[in-house]
Amino acid sequence: MAPYARDKRSPPPDTRKTVERMQDSLALPYGGERAATGDEDAAIRAACVDPAAFAPLYRRYRDRVYWYVRTRTTTDEDAADLTQQIFAQAVAALGQYRPGRGPFAAWLFAIARNALANFHRRQRPTVAWDALPGALQPVAVDDPLAAALRREDLERLHALFDALDADKRELLALRFVARLTVGEIAAVIGKSEAATYKRLTRTLRALAVQFEGVEP
Repeated sequence: MAPYARDKRSPPPDTRKTVERMQDSLALPYGGERAATGDEDAAIRAACVDPAAFAPLYRRYRDRVYWYVRTRTTTDEDAADLTQQIFAQAVAALGQYRPGRGPFAAWLFAIARNALANFHRRQRPTVAWDALPGALQPVAVDDPLAAALRREDLERLHALFDALDADKRELLALRFVARLTVGEIAAVIGKSEAATYKRLTRTLRALAVQFEGVEP
């Protein structure tokens, strides 16, 4: 595997509706991102025999793993190094993966979560707002008033995100950065799918209420 280099491009945001979209997305899988496809199963079997066959899996998951790691590290360099370590561990342990115990994505992100826990034993863990890609990132706009409103929205959402406890920030990172399903997140954190869904729903509902400035 070549050293990981992140793609700095991000899709355009819609800051005002970010929390609402996050809530709505819980009812849907991430299209095109599902694990346990025939191609993926075949790649796993091939990689158990020849590590070079892991390349398609690496390409499929590298950005998702990197951004998840980046939300919990303070520098791009640390995130890139950890991403490489995580995939090296995954290749070495691939023979231990059992499809019947859960999807490959959950297995891989459990490795990532453990690697981050080891990394943070001597450091203060964090989920970094500025590393969240996509809809949470600002872009330039032509309308000064719209730009000002967007900056205000971002500042409010930033403050709400920082006020969450570490477990809730990680839930959001696993869902909206790593793009895992609720079931996959449950497998990663060792909770039931129902309990995980409830925690995500409550977290997003509280964010929505606070973002609109309404007292619960």
